[in-house]
Amino acid sequence: MKRVILVLIILLCSTVAFCQTRTITGQVYDAGSKEKLAWCSILPVESNKGFTANAEGKFSIIIPSLLKNSLLAISCSGYITDTIRLIQSQNIYTVFLKPAEGRLSDVVVVTGVSKATLIRENPVPVEVVTTKQIEQTVEDNVIDALAKNAPGFEAVKTGPNVSKPFINGLGYNRVLTLYDGMRVETQQWGDEHGVPMDDYIIERAEVIKGPASLMYGSDAIAGVLSLFPAIPHETDGVLHGRYQSEYQTNNGLIANALRLSYGNGHWLGELQGSQRIAKNYTNPIDGRVYNTGFRMANASALIGYEGKWGYSHLNFTFYDNRQGIPDGSRDSLTRQFTYQVYESPGENSIQPEMDNIKDRPIVAGNILNSYTISPLSQRIQDYRAYINNDYKFGQNDLKVLLGMEQNIRREYNHPTDPDKAGEYIVLNTLNYGVRYNAPSFWNIEPSFGVNGIYQNNTNKEATDFPIPAYSLFDMGTYGYVKWKRDRWTIDGGIRYDHRNENGDGMYIKPNAVTGFYEQVPLNDSAGTTLHFSPFHLQFQGVTGSIGTTYQLNNNLSFKANIARGYRSPNITEIASNGLDPGAHIVYIGNLDFVPEFSLQEDLGVMGEFSNLSFNASVFNNSIQHYIYEAQKVDENGNPIVIVPGNKTFQFQQTNAQLYGMDATLNIHPENWKGFHFNNAFSTVYGINHNPQYRKAGANGEYLPFIPPPRLLSSISYGISSEKKIIQLISFKTEMDCNAAQNRYLGLYNTETPTPAYTLFNASVHADIRYTVKQLLQVQLTVNNVFNTAYQSHLSRLQYFEYYTGSPNGHLGIYNMGRNICMRMILPF
Repeated sequence: MKRVILVLIILLCSTVAFCQTRTITGQVYDAGSKEKLAWCSILPVESNKGFTANAEGKFSIIIPSLLKNSLLAISCSGYITDTIRLIQSQNIYTVFLKPAEGRLSDVVVVTGVSKATLIRENPVPVEVVTTKQIEQTVEDNVIDALAKNAPGFEAVKTGPNVSKPFINGLGYNRVLTLYDGMRVETQQWGDEHGVPMDDYIIERAEVIKGPASLMYGSDAIAGVLSLFPAIPHETDGVLHGRYQSEYQTNNGLIANALRLSYGNGHWLGELQGSQRIAKNYTNPIDGRVYNTGFRMANASALIGYEGKWGYSHLNFTFYDNRQGIPDGSRDSLTRQFTYQVYESPGENSIQPEMDNIKDRPIVAGNILNSYTISPLSQRIQDYRAYINNDYKFGQNDLKVLLGMEQNIRREYNHPTDPDKAGEYIVLNTLNYGVRYNAPSFWNIEPSFGVNGIYQNNTNKEATDFPIPAYSLFDMGTYGYVKWKRDRWTIDGGIRYDHRNENGDGMYIKPNAVTGFYEQVPLNDSAGTTLHFSPFHLQFQGVTGSIGTTYQLNNNLSFKANIARGYRSPNITEIASNGLDPGAHIVYIGNLDFVPEFSLQEDLGVMGEFSNLSFNASVFNNSIQHYIYEAQKVDENGNPIVIVPGNKTFQFQQTNAQLYGMDATLNIHPENWKGFHFNNAFSTVYGINHNPQYRKAGANGEYLPFIPPPRLLSSISYGISSEKKIIQLISFKTEMDCNAAQNRYLGLYNTETPTPAYTLFNASVHADIRYTVKQLLQVQLTVNNVFNTAYQSHLSRLQYFEYYTGSPNGHLGIYNMGRNICMRMILPF
């Protein structure tokens, strides 16, 4: 009984202590002029509950008194975000913000760590892309905008609307994408669709470059792209809004987005909707590229409650995208694009006439220049509902995530029956995750967690079935510790993952009327073909990492990290057996594949000085059982064609190695306020260690989809004035140099070499004060100023070609030409 009473007393004391609060007050100033900075954003990182300073730069916030070592982020437009660590014995702070000059060391990261961590204390290579960088980088989509601001991060593209994240030469299911902390599961093995999200709601992104399996398990073997949607930080009980509009001349893109948000200190809510439409893009070689237009709509909602105990956010998102499926067919003499009228012979249609690629009619000019989407297109719908919870009790912290996602893919590839889907797949995913951050002791911050997914995939009524119906259950548990003392920080942990995956059998046969293949019941196999055999597989792996940072002084930090990653084979790698209409590829999998395991070593250095800053990292990534796709050929080396007009790829498994470096150098002279000379360089090499291809060069030694060395340099100059209507006007010129890629997978013409090219971009940006508190942002950007004709090595469209020669000497589809972009952001 005495023990029970003692426990109750301890619990009561803990509760009373937690209920006690402290008030943090302060004032924000310009570090140079010492002027007060109005309306700055004050964000306690651990609570995710924001505040706003008043017109005098003063702020006052309330936090639990037992929160130790909390971080407070103070940000203001045009200034470097400052992060201060709250001291238990100090409640009043004076903050001086410096003009934004590209400083990195005070940036906070939250992805892949247990608690918010300063980037200079994190041994894992991380790139942070801020709201300002996203807003002022006008590209085809937000993934391309991130690729402009995060060296080592690239995108494999299939036209303007399809950009798949790649990190240091690896992508697809090797890069885990998080949306507000939740895994994005959208058949990411596919080539012809990107990340389903609203391009105008992302306000921050973090890119982990290297295995992050410790926190996230399978699919993070190359790294993590973590996307953070906007969350209301207002606490004034007033409805706020934001309207954004954009127009691009090349493909006539028209985009509009509207956001409404509210917060009163406890309750918060947000609604956002957006729409983007575009017609076929154009370039100086191909003219308008047929079937690259799209029409996209998004909607999202958030309702949340925040208190002394933490917060709970309930979120809903909806994504609907209809986009063309380009195939690159042309007239052999004029090189004008053509379109399909009849069914492909490989579809087993019994139509009286069959498609002949060389006899297709030419696409009319008015159709090429229209916003109308071709019937031969794909529709992708994605729905999310999830809840994020953060509970604080004493010095303990418990984070709980539970979410559902449904992804629907329909690809229409039948010209004689446009409403008949060639591919119709529905993927349902349950996401779950729990992480407990225990109280620190002896300078150690321990964390423990469990997360995973349950997934179910079904094939609906269609004619092509590239993957079977399947279900999987994935669970991983981990332990993570961080030790910090003086200039040293050491962190690391260990994790165990287990996955069960079960696939259904499938029989198919041609429909007697249309000739298209269709599913038939398993108990009715007469006259049918076994398309998929049932399977039951298990995958498991142990992963971990350990790393350290050492701050030599306030200017220099050194980093080292070693991590083991794990990835179970995805469904297409183990079980695919059919045409993916959008990719124009027949995939063949292998049920005998085993998981990939990687071991990556990273070394880095970060420097921050008054006139310049730099960051450099080198990496070496060795992968066991690396899975890749290679074109299937016969014994004479001739490509095997199962479906005419489509290539056939079979997955292979071997050992591989990737190594390279990323570096940035930003020059911002202290006595030349507003001037920036920023440079980012990245390079990666990928080697296939199959003994068969040793020293074979392009004939098998090199891995596919390896970006060439890239140097991105920009010069910008901003003129600011706090007392005029035009608060800031800035000018920027940019040079994007991409070297030739001669280290390519040329075996059986899987890839081809890519010549070097350089693009020049220019922009002007202005912040216009139209009320006491609000700034109107307007921007004019010209991408590819000189209308350069080029083919990116990471563009799949360069391989959409049916001839071996052309009258103009150009093969494949080229990337976008000159594009004049106008964007406006109006907060209210």
